[in-house]
Amino acid sequence: QVQLVESGGGLVQAGDSLRLSCKFSGCTFSGYTMGWFRQAPGKEREFVATVSGSMGMTIYTDSVKGRFTISRDNAQNTVALQMNTLEPEDTAVYYCVASQGYTRSRNPDAYRYWGQGTQVTVSS
Repeated sequence: QVQLVESGGGLVQAGDSLRLSCKFSGCTFSGYTMGWFRQAPGKEREFVATVSGSMGMTIYTDSVKGRFTISRDNAQNTVALQMNTLEPEDTAVYYCVASQGYTRSRNPDAYRYWGQGTQVTVSS
């Protein structure tokens, strides 16, 4: 059974940086597309970024391009989200997600496995 455990959330000021990390366990990590979604209060879950298993191909939502970087370490079974130049609009609970095989989907239903979420709050 795949398990995902996030860490690294917190309270920061606008313009600051934060790094989220997710530890994967329970299966062969390189066989999964990994990603991050976020959910702000009163809003639906929103796609943030994904990275494929073996080739490390990345996809970002437009609002984070140039500010966020997703990366994975297949030796450590971890995926990270480096968030720079944070804005108050980035405030949300961030979820680590996993989908077996390769997917480019931005639909949350495409990702079977979800972490418990970590809160990111950006003050203005």
